[in-house]
Formats: sequence, C-alpha cells, structure tokens
Amino acid sequence: MNLLPLWISLKTAVSATLLAFILGITAAKFMSVYRGRFKGVLDGVLILPLVLPPTVVGFLLLVLFGRHGPLGQLLSSLGTSVIFSWSATVIAATVVAFPLMYRTTLGAFEQVDPNLLDAARTMGVPERSIFTGITIPLAWPGIAAGTILAFARALGEFGATLMLAGNIPGKTQTIPLAIFFLVESGQRTKAAVWVMIIIIISLVTITGLHYWTNRQIPAGGRTEK
Repeated sequence: MNLLPLWISLKTAVSATLLAFILGITAAKFMSVYRGRFKGVLDGVLILPLVLPPTVVGFLLLVLFGRHGPLGQLLSSLGTSVIFSWSATVIAATVVAFPLMYRTTLGAFEQVDPNLLDAARTMGVPERSIFTGITIPLAWPGIAAGTILAFARALGEFGATLMLAGNIPGKTQTIPLAIFFLVESGQRTKAAVWVMIIIIISLVTITGLHYWTNRQIPAGGRTEK
C-alpha cells in the first residue's frame, strides 16, 4: 500500500498548523485590543473561510494565486509559482484552519482578567512583556485547543486543496483526495482503509485535546458526585 498520501497529509497539516498558529495569535492579539468601527467586518473576514464552502475558498485562492491573479503575477515575476504544488496544499490547509485558531485564541484572550494586565501596566511592565508573560500563559489552554483543532481541520481539508493544488499522486495527493479518487475508480476497499486511518488520527487528536483540557481544570473545580 502506497503510504505517500499519509506522509503528505501529515507534513501538510503540521506545516499549516504552524502557520495558522503564528497568524492566528497575531490576528487575535490585534483584534483583542482593536476598538475601531470596522471590528465586526474584520472579524467576519477573518472567520469567513470557516463558513464558506471549501470549493469557494479554493476558487478564491485560485483567483489570487493563479497566473493572472495579483499574487500569482508577483510570484511569477520572482520566477516561481505555487499552483499545483505541495506549497499550494499548505496554503489551502492554512486558510481553512486559520479561523479555528484565530477564534479560539481570541476567546481565550478575552477571558484573561483585564485587572491583571492593568496592574502590570501600573508597575511599568512593557506591553510586550505583559503579552508574553501574562496573557499567553493564562490563555494557553485555549491556544492549545485552537492549535489541535486547526491541525484536525488541516488534516481533513479537501475542496480548497483540490482547487488550488490538484490531485497529483506523490506530490499533492493527501488522504482526503486519495479517498475521493479511490471511490471514483471503484476501489472502495482501499478507500475504506484510508478512511479508517484518518478517523484514527483525528480521534486520537481530539481525544488528546479532551484529556489535556481536563488536566488543566483544578481539582477543586470538579464536582464530586
């Protein structure tokens, strides 16, 4: 059995999660302090990939990164292109995973007691140190949850990947793509094997999140029956 789809999926999901982690925390930090009149619009744009059909997200990415798209032309001038490449799978997975990372992290930031942050400011602690030394540690359970959910979402991405990266065996064919085309060709047994593999990976990921989250709850916070 060719295990390349598993390797490509894991490599793509890990890379996309790292990018979503950085971008999500950055966006959440900005939105947590932004009070402008366009906050609702910006928040809507940031979570839009979560509510749009993946094929629509893929089409928009294709418009942006295509030969005649703004980013595509820029990359072309630099002598490179991402369409139908492994980089395209990472871009697609990052875009669809980002909203989960961003929204979960923003919720965690908003739960941090502002009095603690104000107290640190009155003591002359720089904003950067407040963020890295107080906000991040207190919001870490939420950040970790967002990271795991982003990984699971990136692992299962299909529509946007197919639109932007195509289905190239050994290059861009992830597990969801392999399943789809195996079913299309009538190889249901092989497709079932891949279905079980991705279910196991996803279940282990979500179960790990469940147990890790429970461990973060103080013993006194649990009610014994």
